[in-house]
Amino acid sequence: MKIAVDGPAGAGKSTIARLVAKQLGLRYVDTGAMYRAVTLVALRQGVDMDDEDALLRVATSMDLNIVFQGQRGNVIYLDGQDVTGLIRQPDVTANVSTVSTHKKVRDFIVALQDQIGRQGSVVMDGRDIGTVVMPDADWKIFLQATVEERARRRQQELQRKGVVVDIKDLQEQIRTRDHLDSTRENSPLRKAEDAIEIDTTSLSISEVVEKVLDLIQGEAETCTRS
Repeated sequence: MKIAVDGPAGAGKSTIARLVAKQLGLRYVDTGAMYRAVTLVALRQGVDMDDEDALLRVATSMDLNIVFQGQRGNVIYLDGQDVTGLIRQPDVTANVSTVSTHKKVRDFIVALQDQIGRQGSVVMDGRDIGTVVMPDADWKIFLQATVEERARRRQQELQRKGVVVDIKDLQEQIRTRDHLDSTRENSPLRKAEDAIEIDTTSLSISEVVEKVLDLIQGEAETCTRS
């Protein structure tokens, strides 16, 4: 079983994909964490975010390990250091879309994701999973939400980590990221033709998970009966 969960920043992809995977007993892969890891290393090394070749060298040389650890979910290690929280910091978020626009970087990361997708059942989330990475996915879900709601969620997430950010600044960052993600030449953010769209703006996490599971389990039951 392959499940692709796509959508813009802050729509709830990672949270929903992780919980759906847990409910179904499947592996969960947060593809965005891979690009964030590249961005974090690039920032640490002072790499120009417009230097595609330098960013590719970062991607191919970094020691990235994603380990599932029970309640914590996927824990991201770089050179043995737990950077799960660090890759979600504002400076990484502000630069990750630029990093992910570079074709050489995307080609390298997508190849890794493709290998993972071929290893068996998986729930994978990102922005091009249903269109590029796993176009043969059994189920494709596209999550959406208003900019205002996505900014509110992001602000709450940062506040829990002790980071204070103005809501207007977050809204502008999200609009900018949406533009970069949807207009980039390589693997732009878009809904697959056969994806099911769910607007999460007014829904709780549990309600979205329930909707996704109902879709998957309902279709599976229909296929079994037929």
